[in-house]
Amino acid sequence: MSDDTARTAGPPSAAATACATATVTTARGDRVTYDLRGTGPAVVFVAGAGPFRAVDPVTTRTAEILAAAGVTTVVYDRLGRGDSPAAGRLDLDRELDAVAAVLDVAGGPAVLCGHSSGCAISLRAADRGLPVLGLALWEAPLESGAGETAAWAAEIERRIDAGDLEGATEHFMKDMPPEWLAGAKASPEWPAIAASVVSQRADAQALTWATRALRDGELSGIQVPLLAMTGTRTFPGMPEAAADLASAVPDGTAETVAGADHSWDPEAMGDRLARFVLE
Repeated sequence: MSDDTARTAGPPSAAATACATATVTTARGDRVTYDLRGTGPAVVFVAGAGPFRAVDPVTTRTAEILAAAGVTTVVYDRLGRGDSPAAGRLDLDRELDAVAAVLDVAGGPAVLCGHSSGCAISLRAADRGLPVLGLALWEAPLESGAGETAAWAAEIERRIDAGDLEGATEHFMKDMPPEWLAGAKASPEWPAIAASVVSQRADAQALTWATRALRDGELSGIQVPLLAMTGTRTFPGMPEAAADLASAVPDGTAETVAGADHSWDPEAMGDRLARFVLE
């Protein structure tokens, strides 16, 4: 792997908390673009389905807050999104190679902060033995049964393979609030949104694995601290899923943090993540 950015040592300062944007090459030759901020113990943000740096100011603001608190942060565009273009089959194994590359950028072992289906990718990274020091997971959507999730994911992959990207996007969003899909389809960005569903094969595969692993007790092998968070206004099933995750690992905690509609409040999340990482 190659990294285009040199890290800075020393206490937080204006220079240390500035953003350095660069790319790193994965073991498979994919180029991943990321923003690096701060110095100190590291957090890597793993987005869920859809977001990337240019359209995710909440994660960017959270990273800025953490950098000011003495934490190295890495926010990257997942494969097939934003400034990380990638062709071909974007499956979970390929996405995990991207996670490994950005962990190198962070300077070694780091906390993974997963959002939504990014929680499942983060869990799989820890399970695979990547250098993960802890897991901070925001609203992992693991409340469905393993069989139901597997069937849902298989249909997404079938539609992607058939070239029905709009259909795959609609199926991916079928259990989300209906106004989310309606808003996406009414947007002039709908063709681009649908085209990006090829990057969500990894999300579907990760959710299939994580839901089954949660049911079968496989997550007990994850030996790092896990913080499962939900917002103060969230969807049915999310608090229960967080509690299930926290109880499935040897060192797990479930908490409520300020946030609504599947998104966190940057100041509250920055404070909680700083305490999780630094303590």
